[in-house]
Amino acid sequence: MRQIVLASASPRRKTLLEWAEIDFEVIASHADETFPDGFTPEEAAIHVANGKARAVEADRRYVDSGAGRPIVAADTMVVLDGEIIGKPADRADAISILSRLSGRKHLVITGVVILEGEKSVNFSDVTEVTFHEIPYEGICHYVDRYKPFDKAGAYAIQEWIGVIGIKGIHGDFYNVMGLPVSRVVDTLHRHF
Repeated sequence: MRQIVLASASPRRKTLLEWAEIDFEVIASHADETFPDGFTPEEAAIHVANGKARAVEADRRYVDSGAGRPIVAADTMVVLDGEIIGKPADRADAISILSRLSGRKHLVITGVVILEGEKSVNFSDVTEVTFHEIPYEGICHYVDRYKPFDKAGAYAIQEWIGVIGIKGIHGDFYNVMGLPVSRVVDTLHRHF
């Protein structure tokens, strides 16, 4: 497989590509992560991922390197009762989000856009996650120790709260980490 460009500064996405033994370069996108009202969560995630991919496509570092490599961009959203839950604004917001997720089922949706020149493939992947009831003290411990302020839904499944708090998962575990990597690899093989 040819080298790809990961349009993300996410250490989790970087780790997943390393585990998959994919040759890649990181060019972080600083694209706007807003989306129009009325979008479904899947549409919103793909819209944001597309903005990230297009920003990297126009980035001088990509252009100067000769381009010609597939760009992989992703955006992950947590959805509870149809509401998109973004990244927490601060400690209180993180505690509030996790308190709402505690003991409940939610969806983790990652929109992926892979593009190279005129070719573009996009998809979304959905994983259902159910948390045990997590005591308030446990939520505070997690927020204070792990500082999940850069994470949709205020948590990372591979950290303490995932280890002790996940009751069940239906779908791709790695999607919850931020990238449905097996589907990305399959798409790269089939289309690029």
